[in-house]
Amino acid sequence: MQPNESVKSDFNSTASSGSQFRVLVGVTGSVAALKLPLLVARLLELPGVDVQVVATDHATHFFSPEEIPVRIYSDKDEWQMWKRRSDPVLHIELRRWADLLVIAPLDANTLGKIASGICDNLLTCVVRAWDLTRPLVFCPAMNTAMWQHPITAKQVAVLKEFGYVEVPCIAKKLVCGDEGVAHHERQSQAPAAEEEELQPAPEAAEIRQGEAH
Repeated sequence: MQPNESVKSDFNSTASSGSQFRVLVGVTGSVAALKLPLLVARLLELPGVDVQVVATDHATHFFSPEEIPVRIYSDKDEWQMWKRRSDPVLHIELRRWADLLVIAPLDANTLGKIASGICDNLLTCVVRAWDLTRPLVFCPAMNTAMWQHPITAKQVAVLKEFGYVEVPCIAKKLVCGDEGVAHHERQSQAPAAEEEELQPAPEAAEIRQGEAH
């Protein structure tokens, strides 16, 4: 099967499952991406949830695809599937498919791109095309020195102005040896946010942001 036919099949098969709540997980090049298998596993424990993943190239350094039991998309999929004008555009298909976008972890580089409107890879293209009537949750994760740079607070504020919801950082010892506020909330917090998004009430768009333990 050709790459574009495979992707078409993926979206056609999920389109018929109207009872599924579709969560698209975006993962970027932070060491916190090591926990992607745990995050996906926790999401799949929620009843009626379907999950797919979009990974940046740098994110793939931190996990093994064999550990992820769902479809993982990368930049190469975007370009391999589009050959002619009638072919689907992957970032648009993903945008249509998902009920909720969770970016966990969101590294400093991608934070800056999204805040500036840059869309130079599959994930940032999905974000740029995102339907703002649907929730987007982001979980920042970076070195403490990067987190404390003045531009970070401004960029986080821009994302919140867009209507995106932040799952805030917690303080812990980082891989580099530094200790401080720069690691995204425990993986258990993100599924809690998604579970609240499953509620049909209008106020469900207000994601619960739990306290760090």
